[in-house]
Amino acid sequence: MNRKKFNKFILPALLVAIATAVSFTFSNVSQASNSKSDNDDNTFIVGFDAEFPPYGYKDDNGEYVGFDLDLAQEVCNRRGWTLVKQPIDWDSKDMELNSGSIDCIWNGFTMNGREDDYTWSSAYVDNSQVVVVPTNSDIKELKDLAGKVVIVQADSSALAAFTGDDATDENKELCASFSELQQVSDYNSAFMSLESGSADAVVLDYGVANYQLKNRGDKFRLLEEKVSSEQYGIGFKKGNTKLRDEVQETLNEMLADGTFDKIAEDWDLSDSVCLGQEGADAVMQAENDAASSGSSSSSFGYIIIELLKGLLNTLAIFFLTLIFSLPLGLLVCAMRMAKNPILHWIARVYISILRGTPLMLQLLVVFFGPYYLFGVSLSNSFRFTAVIIGFVINYAAYFAEIFRAGIEGVPSGQWEAADVLGYSKSQTFFKIIFPQMVKRTLPPVTNEVITLVKDTSLAFALAYTEMFTIAKQVAAANSNIIPLFVAGIFYYIFNFVVEFVMGKIEKKMNYFE
Repeated sequence: MNRKKFNKFILPALLVAIATAVSFTFSNVSQASNSKSDNDDNTFIVGFDAEFPPYGYKDDNGEYVGFDLDLAQEVCNRRGWTLVKQPIDWDSKDMELNSGSIDCIWNGFTMNGREDDYTWSSAYVDNSQVVVVPTNSDIKELKDLAGKVVIVQADSSALAAFTGDDATDENKELCASFSELQQVSDYNSAFMSLESGSADAVVLDYGVANYQLKNRGDKFRLLEEKVSSEQYGIGFKKGNTKLRDEVQETLNEMLADGTFDKIAEDWDLSDSVCLGQEGADAVMQAENDAASSGSSSSSFGYIIIELLKGLLNTLAIFFLTLIFSLPLGLLVCAMRMAKNPILHWIARVYISILRGTPLMLQLLVVFFGPYYLFGVSLSNSFRFTAVIIGFVINYAAYFAEIFRAGIEGVPSGQWEAADVLGYSKSQTFFKIIFPQMVKRTLPPVTNEVITLVKDTSLAFALAYTEMFTIAKQVAAANSNIIPLFVAGIFYYIFNFVVEFVMGKIEKKMNYFE
């Protein structure tokens, strides 16, 4: 079947099929059941954020440790279960839980504002959202955050304290006064931004803040004012009261014999625990199994509007990367093929490093490198520039090798023939060799361009919000996977257009055959 027939019949049918599948999933996702509603296989899978000390993290020995994991291990020891410590992407925690991949979320998990979303244990930690700033900062009170860049973890209690449905009017006004409220995937990135000067403050849980301050010396300090107060509980899938009751019963036994308090003391959290105190089990006692009513934010139209906001950022990364990486790749290719040994080896080292290390790592080095290597303070405006620089230098390395293969694929006799005809080397290259190289390299270049469309999601490593990041945030906020499916459709359409355009260009180059 030719391309015209494909565009006329197959493509519309394919898009209709995808839309139908998404609509079907969207209408039935709330009915999905947990395939593991109890511990019938004798394992207890705890989902946790592996970058959330002291509640759960990886220590210097490469082991997952933390206050919550120690509690979970003791529960398993007493019930004869096998504990499975499952690190999860915090943005995807609800999908992990609802799909049955994990049995509970146990990792400094805030109950406030989520009372009707999960089946909860009794609260076991009293916690607050606090603000950390550099020691030499002029920020003394919460009101001093006006006009500042403030960082929170994605889908965290700190974010909810400012933007959630239950956020106080005072916190909403405070958030509106910020220069920018940034979301990052982990607190290590947050503190790196704070230390390098690209952000002014980090809002996070009190227990995590204390741990970070204790381990980072005297570089930071805590504001006395608190953003909000909250309680931690263990979150189970809504309705899974059987497993919740088993875990709660064991926790109560641990409290009665002093084991719970001993573990809290080991992690320097004795002043924070509240298990067994008056009101700690209020949410658990008040729970009913009625399904929470859906909100307007879960509508299909809302998802589309939110993703379109991020699409502009995705397009900016895509086009700017191509505009600069293609000519840079050609320059690196020329250096790689140069007879000058210095230029040759510079290009080889450049290509080796850029192709041999992860793009995410390169983005972090570009953004934080100036501060940690040269002591140059960073501004928040450098964030987008760093994203573009990181993508450009990475893709230029791949394009350079593709171009080199295309040039070397042209018979060397053509250089000799052009020389006989009186062409200069530059004339030979641009009038004879270059057009053939472009024709030969279009398929692999197309592959790299398609990969670039998907790689734009890595910009979140620098807290730059693009389409897929927004899709994850909306999915986490609404506890369903539909926004990710919709984002997938957007990416597919984007890549289909790229493939179509590149195909047209390749067809026009066929006269070189």
